[in-house]
Amino acid sequence: MTGNKTLFDRLWDSHVVTDLTGSGALIAIDRIFLHERTGAAALNALAEAGRKVADPARVFAVTDHIVDTLPGRTDQTLMPGGQAFIQETRAAAKAAGITMFDVNDPDQGIVHVISPELGIVLPGCTLIAPDSHTCTQGAFGALAWGVGSSEAEHAMATGTLRLAKPKSMRVKFTGRLNRGVTPKDMILTLLAQYGAAGGKGHAVEFAGEAVSALDMEGRMTLCNMATEFSAMSGFIAPDNKTFDYLEGRRYAPAGADWQQALASWLVLRSDTNAIFDQEIEIDASAIVPMVSWGTNPGQTIGVDGVVPDDAEAAPLEYIGLARGQTIKGVPIDAAFIGSCTNSRLSDLRRASAMFQGRKIADGIKAICVPGSSSVKREAEAEGIDLIFKNAGFEWRESGCSMCFYAGGESFPDGSRVISTTNRNFESRQGPNVRTHIASPETVVASAIAGVISDPRDLMKSELI
Repeated sequence: MTGNKTLFDRLWDSHVVTDLTGSGALIAIDRIFLHERTGAAALNALAEAGRKVADPARVFAVTDHIVDTLPGRTDQTLMPGGQAFIQETRAAAKAAGITMFDVNDPDQGIVHVISPELGIVLPGCTLIAPDSHTCTQGAFGALAWGVGSSEAEHAMATGTLRLAKPKSMRVKFTGRLNRGVTPKDMILTLLAQYGAAGGKGHAVEFAGEAVSALDMEGRMTLCNMATEFSAMSGFIAPDNKTFDYLEGRRYAPAGADWQQALASWLVLRSDTNAIFDQEIEIDASAIVPMVSWGTNPGQTIGVDGVVPDDAEAAPLEYIGLARGQTIKGVPIDAAFIGSCTNSRLSDLRRASAMFQGRKIADGIKAICVPGSSSVKREAEAEGIDLIFKNAGFEWRESGCSMCFYAGGESFPDGSRVISTTNRNFESRQGPNVRTHIASPETVVASAIAGVISDPRDLMKSELI
């Protein structure tokens, strides 16, 4: 491999259909994912314009955003009008001839969880969905990003999108993570140090020893919140961990096709002399468990830290904290484990291991929502569901659930929630709900104590 190309250059160049003078390029789109909140709008608009999906085999739909996660669920939802969204998307997907993972399909789940599970995302591919966290799938060496429903419509009809090429950035995490520190803490540290707009206008490659050491699910967590960094996308060069994860999955190549694909994937990396528009380096060994104090993910500190003296007044007023206040020990009302950030099997395994027979504090409403039906089945086969339920958590069907409030289920008005989700915006988990984002370990430790807590305190036991 010669030259001075970045991984992003390779992903971009291999998908340029034609350069558009002064306005970027026309980019080939390999995979498109729709969900029930906006899927019907894109599919129906396409049909009304008299156009068809160019290649239905490359387009998938799923019910994940507004479907209820309560046991025994049907098309009916707590969100007003939600049933219509589900049924219209189902009808439109059938008419278009695309694959849909419906409410009670065994492969149903959050789009960014099931796409890797099924081998739909592959190294070197382009993948879009009308969801800002599509960048999660960049963990596989893909160029994946969120779009609007009109862009999804255009891509379904033409197999292309017009896109202005962003700048390139590399974020290197050197060294190794300490015990009790997770990929969630890595991305929150980046946000805390460089701000929620730090990646604006860039495509971000995550690299370094600490990134290479992560398993694929950890890499997905890291890439998931590239959008909170305002990046166009986040991605990681594929390696043997990537290939081992994908081999044998339903939509992955097989036989001779696998060997051919593998040969093309091996070159998906940045050259040693590649030049990035910006580079950031973070010492992974200095990272501690993180928790947000404000109303955007960049407003985050170590769990053993204090609210900054220069913190803005508005987020402090909403969140109910003060400058100089210690975040550890702040009482909580609820705990949530789920979302496309931290709802995979490894997340649930690590979280459940924190209990060791302990129960959550009195008065805490705690909910665990697996990221897919497959994750739920595997967790139940291992008895993880019983650990959560015995500790006082509700155990749910898979879906986005209370990652965001769309008029359906929410936490009580004004609740303070410790959550594994990716956003702590005002009312993100319900009207006036105050969200602190953190790792699964920090969420469990806090739920047990009833206050925001350092998971490392529980890990002093040799059993964890």
